[in-house]
Amino acid sequence: MAELSETRVAVYIDFDNIIISQYDNVHGRGAFIKEKARTATGKTAERLQEATVNIGAVLDFASSFGAVAISRAYADWAAPANTRYQKQLVDRAVDLVQLFNTSGTKNGADIRLAIDVVEDLFRLQDISHVVIVAGDSDYIPLAQSARRLGRTVIGIGVQGSTSAAFKNACDEFSYYHDLVEDLGEELAEDLVEDVAEDVPHSTRTVAVEPPAPDLAKEARKLLMRALRGRANDDVDGWMAASALKQQMKRLDPGFDEKKIGFKSFTDFLKAQRSIAELQEDGQARRARLRNRA
Repeated sequence: MAELSETRVAVYIDFDNIIISQYDNVHGRGAFIKEKARTATGKTAERLQEATVNIGAVLDFASSFGAVAISRAYADWAAPANTRYQKQLVDRAVDLVQLFNTSGTKNGADIRLAIDVVEDLFRLQDISHVVIVAGDSDYIPLAQSARRLGRTVIGIGVQGSTSAAFKNACDEFSYYHDLVEDLGEELAEDLVEDVAEDVPHSTRTVAVEPPAPDLAKEARKLLMRALRGRANDDVDGWMAASALKQQMKRLDPGFDEKKIGFKSFTDFLKAQRSIAELQEDGQARRARLRNRA
């Protein structure tokens, strides 16, 4: 794999596709349409919460291939099932593309997304990786075209709702479940809280001012996210300290170990023994998640 600094990534998310697929995966095939979950009213609001999609895990995985230059999500953002994710996506600097449901069944995300990808690849020659978050066979020609243009195509889809042909059209494919199965309990709880915050105030009992962030706690979470990423040096999960810090800066450009009282990044890593193992060989330093299988 090329060095992290040499790759630039474009991420395209068919948001309706991933939300519907995850809901059906949790509650049964066809449940999203049958239960009219798009309106997110009554019991379906609770069932949507049970099928929450961790978009952060998807974006973290994409960033492990290189610097994310483009990230777009396509959906009807007026639909309550999608509205609850808006803040989470905006906070991650994802461009929200509005698609109105004119036919009553399809929002045309596949066509709009495909046009944007082709235009971007011709306009931005330095894009090396294209991440398509979807599962429809409609995206096969897009994946093939991007590969013919010399780009590496990574597909992400929900198990049980992804076309086998689309998987085969990609250079690399990952199931959404595989990206989140190792997510720590603490991070998973934060995800549910983040999505709950996006629910309109009229559906909540009390609106409270969020507390100031604990920078040290946030830094530890960031370290776990970076170490769970893909860009490790070898199969044992070791990652060069310089690459690790670069990945942490990608995930949160505001990260600075000095803000939480450490003189150097190595000092920061040494203080995280409960999370990470540190291997030092002269000036070379590597880290990996503790107790990694």
